[in-house]
Amino acid sequence: MNDPHTHAFRHSHQDIEIARNIPDTPQTLSPSYRLAFADDAFLCRDELRPVRLQLELLKTDMMMNEAGIQSTVVLFGGARIPAPVNAASAKTPMLARLSKYYDEARRFARLVTEHSLANGGCDHVICTGGGPGVMEAGNRGAAEAGGMSVGLNIVLPHEQAPNRWVTPELSFNFHYFAIRKMHFLMRARAVTVFPGGFGTLDEMFEALTLIQTQRMQRIPFLLFGRAFWEGVINWDSLAEAGTISPEDLSLFRYVETAEEAVAAIFDTP
Repeated sequence: MNDPHTHAFRHSHQDIEIARNIPDTPQTLSPSYRLAFADDAFLCRDELRPVRLQLELLKTDMMMNEAGIQSTVVLFGGARIPAPVNAASAKTPMLARLSKYYDEARRFARLVTEHSLANGGCDHVICTGGGPGVMEAGNRGAAEAGGMSVGLNIVLPHEQAPNRWVTPELSFNFHYFAIRKMHFLMRARAVTVFPGGFGTLDEMFEALTLIQTQRMQRIPFLLFGRAFWEGVINWDSLAEAGTISPEDLSLFRYVETAEEAVAAIFDTP
């Protein structure tokens, strides 16, 4: 049987190598002569933004498919929350207290990954933002269980480097927040949200809005730490004001422990 990935035409990589070895002349040194798909300056032009958006969507999707990832359990949470062993050096007393969620996220990811591995390892794969803090804890727990996990990093002035626990073949980097968010939710079977800052709130509210507006199917949506979330968001006030419907408050639920979250995901009909 013929390999569907082979064809009669010369591969583009071959032409890139050939183009590198041609003699230097005013013509060959001109930017206009560069192969379009190998020309970084051309690909970064404003007019090429739609192509870059497509590439970011396509590359990650293709590599996730090639890795066999069928579904994910998304773990959102703060990059600044330290591991308990580092709690004494936390910037604020509150961050030090929130360090318990590092261990909770780590244990949660380990339990989910053990369940995934018992069922083939391609469903309910842990997916985080790939950074430090709670994200690191999620990837770490998955690695400790012997499974793979996804890290969706993004280029930022700080906190952008992927943590060492992400499966290398599933460590991705993004320029566009919008495409990164799509990849968080495209395969999601559950969303868990640990305490965090602006980024965590942004991710949480976008996902809740997609479910509320029925642009995304309803899935288990779990907020770790009732005290934290009720302290930063007055959900009941939103419902009382009429800016959301009372039934919208049922789109999520609070959990306190990894075991409670796992039961909420896998015992849900």
